[in-house]
Parts: sequence; structure tokens; C-alpha cells
Amino acid sequence: MLSRALNRLVLLHTNDLHSCFENMPKLAAAIRRFRAVVPPEQLLVVDCGDHMDRMRSETEGTEGVANVRVLNAIGCEAFLPGNNEGLTFTRPQLERMFSAAEFAVLGTNLADRTGHRPPWLKRTLVVEKAGRKIGLVGVTAPYNDFYGPLGWHAEDPLEAAASAVRELRGEADLIVVLSHVGLRFDRELAGCVPGIDIIVGGHTHHLLEEAERAGSVLIGGAGKFGTHLGVMEITFAEGERRPVDMRGYAIRVEGEADDEQVAALIGRARLAGRRALDRPAAVLKEPLGHDPLAESELGNLLADGLRKWTGSEIGLVNAGQLLGGLAGGIRSEYDLLSVCPSPVNPCSLLVSGRDILEALEQSLEESHARKEIRGYGFRGKMLGTLCASGMTIWYDAAGEARRRIVEVRVGRKPLEPDRLYKVGTVDMFTFGAGYPSLGRGAELEYFLPGFLRDVLRKQLADRQAVRLSKIPRFIPAARRKPASDP
Repeated sequence: MLSRALNRLVLLHTNDLHSCFENMPKLAAAIRRFRAVVPPEQLLVVDCGDHMDRMRSETEGTEGVANVRVLNAIGCEAFLPGNNEGLTFTRPQLERMFSAAEFAVLGTNLADRTGHRPPWLKRTLVVEKAGRKIGLVGVTAPYNDFYGPLGWHAEDPLEAAASAVRELRGEADLIVVLSHVGLRFDRELAGCVPGIDIIVGGHTHHLLEEAERAGSVLIGGAGKFGTHLGVMEITFAEGERRPVDMRGYAIRVEGEADDEQVAALIGRARLAGRRALDRPAAVLKEPLGHDPLAESELGNLLADGLRKWTGSEIGLVNAGQLLGGLAGGIRSEYDLLSVCPSPVNPCSLLVSGRDILEALEQSLEESHARKEIRGYGFRGKMLGTLCASGMTIWYDAAGEARRRIVEVRVGRKPLEPDRLYKVGTVDMFTFGAGYPSLGRGAELEYFLPGFLRDVLRKQLADRQAVRLSKIPRFIPAARRKPASDP
């Protein structure tokens, strides 16, 4: 007969913190309050991914170890890698990072390309809590165009979850799925895979202040950036293995006093990260300017770099990927992170001249360049105009919208509307973000694990590349030479 004290389980869940270290001490304080009233054998803490974001120096400078130590400090017992872990860190980096973990790392639908999992990655997990066996499954978004170059493969999350749940159902009294696929998927999963009791999820940053019920399944989500803590309360009948009642909710943590231990840990991580990133990255003889709404040297330098990095005819990048210029002198890795924080990858694709022209016209509209973009790995403040390489664009600033471009040449030849050009650009465009016409391209190739700041670093070391960045690519029509001129 089970003790009455073991008839309740509290599941605490977090997701999509994206290295918002400023909120972690408050989140830790809220978890500590639960620990003060719930015995350890009745409390389970999990995280559903995207805890790490390489735009932050604490994460970048420690290669994710700072985040792992925070998860250790809050007593996390199971962690599901999201796309920000799985797609922005190499496998050796993940191995080093999770060697410091005091929690299990779940990857039910994630394995290497041979179908094997490294020792630190578990397909499923069974833990004993409240005198019962709790089966944990973890599925992440299957971005295989990106996982492939990194040596991973993500199975279909629905099929992987269904298989794992079938296997666990005979052993576990309660089955919890950790999901980093999104709320729409979580609802579908609840409706078509029998045997699941609870789904806690992330990826789409959904906040469910009251957990959703989908038949007998309870679905929870704690929003984003660590502003809320998800809570699931499960009650068992005396002597019974299955739950008789479940309720879920999310609580706001902004009113919590900072947990001193976690705050101190983060303070040390901030110093360690900054020290690691203070190493020299480039030496500049003179400053390189930047303007998100107009052509500038740093934007041109990055566009040139993307063209070369991907072996393309044309380079295109939105100026909003850069958050500022670079002063002359010795520039550090921290400087590069500060001006180019997005964990965005270079890519190439074939784009028609017509679609390139459409994007260039859009880029001349200030209202379009000022648009805010969220997601897709973008960590800038606004979309920004397009910076170009391999092209010269003559335009009439006073012309009618979408008809301002007078002529475009690729090298010395006019842009042909029906011809396909190989374009080196940023992966977010392939999702239709920012400049949708560029997302219509074909034969996509992603260049992982490199980020834009890796391209920029290489360019900054090339003095000729720096000189070429000062050559204008967008030229007022009044200065246009006759089309027959070389």
C-alpha cells in the first residue's frame, strides 16, 4: 500500500529561455519555493529546449557550459535539445557541454546519421517519483537540411513519439512527452498517439496560463525567455498506479527575488565568457561603417564574404544582420559577437533574375527595411536594406515604389529576368522571411557549422576585401554609364 504522502507529483517545466540570463535567477527562485514545500521524491523539473542562444556572451564564451550549470543549479532532471542547441553547436561542442550535465539529455527522434546515439543522449528515460514510474519522451523539430551537415538525423517526431510511448506504456505509470516542435504538433500528438498523459512543449513560444486538455492529455507551455514557470500537478488515488486528477498552469516569475546562488553563478559565467571572447579577431587600419537602411562598408564586406564562402555569382545579405560598425584597431571576438550576434548560417540557392530584382526593389523601400523580424535565428533589431556583391545597381531614389531600379548588372552583363543565378545569402531567406522572393530559389545548400560572424572574421583578415568593401554597389541613376560601356 502506497503512503498518502506519495499520492501527488509536481512537474515543473521551462522552455525557450534563449539565454535570457537576467530572468534565470527569478525562475530559480520560483523553483526553490516549490522545493520548500514539495519533497524531492514528488518533484520533477524538466526543460524543453532552446535554453541556449549563442547571441549572448555567457553562452558563446563558455560554449553553453554556463547554461548547463544553471540547469544543474535548478535541479533539472531531463533536458530536451531544441534547434538552438542541436543546430548551432557542433557535436564535439555538445559533448563537452553535456559532460558537465547533472541531468539526462533526451533525444527520442535524434541520432547520428548511422542511427546511433552518443552515450550522453538518451532515447527515453524512466524515473521514479511519488512511488510511481514516470516515462519521459523527448522530440525535437526535424530540421534535417541543417542537421545533416552536422552529422545528425531527426526522425519524424510523431512516429518516434508513438513508438517510444508504445514501448514505455507497459513499464510506466505516467508518460510525459517533452516537445520542441510547437503547439500545433503537440495538439496533433495528443489526438493521435494513445497512452500519453502530459505534453510540455516549446519552440513556438506558446504561453498556456491554464494547461489545455485534449481528451485525457494535458498540454502545457511556459512562453519564452524565462518569464513564466510551467506547473503540472498530478494526483494519484491511494494504492493506485494511474493518476485520478491532473491540472496545469504557468506562473509569472517577475515578482520573485533573485535566487542568490544562480545569480552568483551567472555573474561568474559572464566574466568567464567575456574573458574568453576578449581574444583578438581582427586588426583594422580604419573604421568600417554600418547603416541598416543604406549601403555601408561592413554590409558590403559581409555580402562579398557570403559570395566567396558559398562559391556564388552574387552575394546578398540584409543589413539588419549587423548591429553596428567596427572601430579601427584591434577588434576582439566579443566585438564580432556584438555587431553580428545572429546564429544564422550561410547558404546558396539558385534564384531567377526576376526574383532578385523584386528583392532589390523592396530593399529600397525604407518602410520595408524597417520591418521587425522575429525568429529564423535572426537576432537583429530590424530587417535592413540589402547589401549586394557581384552586382551593380543603378536606381532613382525619387522614382515610383517598386520601379526605382533603372539597371542591374551582374559583373558586366545585364541581369536577365529568366536566368537562374547562384546566390550566396542567409538561411533565413530560404524560409521566406524578410525578402520572400529570395525564398523561391532552388538547389539549396546550407554551409554549417559556420555563422555570419565566421564569414565576417575571414573577410576582416583580408585587406583587399576590406578595400573592396568601400566600392559602391548601389549608384544613383544620374551617375549611370551607358549600358554598352564595360
